Amino acid sequence: MSQSITVHLVRHGESLWNVEGRYQGQQDSGLTADGRAQVAQFAELFAQQVPAPDLVVSSDLPRVKDTAARYVELIGANISHDPALREMSVGDWAGMTLEEAERQHPELVAAVAAGEDLRRGGGETFGETRERVVRAIEQVTAELEKRDGDRVAVIFTSGNPIRLAAAHMLGIPSPGHMPLGAPDNCSVTTFRLRGARSEVVRYNHDIAPARPADPREIS
Repeated sequence: MSQSITVHLVRHGESLWNVEGRYQGQQDSGLTADGRAQVAQFAELFAQQVPAPDLVVSSDLPRVKDTAARYVELIGANISHDPALREMSVGDWAGMTLEEAERQHPELVAAVAAGEDLRRGGGETFGETRERVVRAIEQVTAELEKRDGDRVAVIFTSGNPIRLAAAHMLGIPSPGHMPLGAPDNCSVTTFRLRGARSEVVRYNHDIAPARPADPREIS
């Protein structure tokens, strides 16, 4: 039987701009008090379920690093940080509320909602984000393929990277994320790869209770 590689993608805890309904992109507003409580509860439960991953990798954004920190502390793991796992850039839309964006850029917001892959605020397209995130995940799995036996990686990131990676795993043409709901804070999405085969084992699974994501949310 060929080697299997399991990859768990974890979305960060609730941030201030999540609550306020603001585009966040690669800017950071910090975890809320509820977000920190989510992270603590998640870490306790997930450490029991995945106590010894072979690799733990995180986006370098503060809200993601803060989410990963308690888990790696509990299991005594090393962690590396990869900027390629960052949330999609929305340029100067970062900090803008959804309502402000709709007032100032109604045609662009409507086009994106209809499925067009356009830049917002001078940032990235979904396709560009998908390409860099998938490449980062492939680097993780390539490292694990060098080792014998079944292996496990845990990757901490943000909502759009998870949606786009899931679309890739499902074989949906780029960007392909629109049918997938936004992952909840501290939810887990799991992929399993065995040789040339890949499957999405679970999507947006809540280890600990989380605030449901706004479907329009930029995490």
